[in-house]
Amino acid sequence: MPHEPKGLNEECGVFGVWGNPNAASITHLGLHTLQHRGQEGAGIVGLTKDGMRRHYGLGLLSEVFTNTDQLTPLIGRAALGHVRYSTAGGRVLENIQPLLFRFSDEAIALAHNGNLTNAISLRRQLEDQGAIFQSTSDTEVLMHLIRRQVGQPWLTQLKTALNEVHGGFAFVLLTEHGLYAAVDPYG
Repeated sequence: MPHEPKGLNEECGVFGVWGNPNAASITHLGLHTLQHRGQEGAGIVGLTKDGMRRHYGLGLLSEVFTNTDQLTPLIGRAALGHVRYSTAGGRVLENIQPLLFRFSDEAIALAHNGNLTNAISLRRQLEDQGAIFQSTSDTEVLMHLIRRQVGQPWLTQLKTALNEVHGGFAFVLLTEHGLYAAVDPYG
């Protein structure tokens, strides 16, 4: 029987590892310690020799990863994991993080804990400019803001996008070049 969250919950849990060949396994263990922060879904993106791979689903971590063989396709030098407790967006599969975005020149995984207070207005603005969203999560807004800065150095893209979002948040992004963390100005 799937776990049904009841009572008080904390917000999402995010865990990342860079530069370790056991990154996916370490991330899986790290998410176990954060399970109390989110029981609606779980996911891990692994940076493998063949690019980024993702395993995710609704439910507790133990329901999404029913055996350790599910970590095998994620084996690589880095990983990003997330356990979800929704504050924005529905309890549906497309909102389970880390979100994985594939572009012609790169792939980026994104996980988020918090609540963006201007996400609705930013989303409307982005949609008016042609953005197409794949989820109802406020997390996806950040990636669209980042991609509006194409042509700028990566850290400039990220900083510019982060300056546009408001609220309490912690983001972790995984690229082929690094693992990046950011928190709101109030920490």
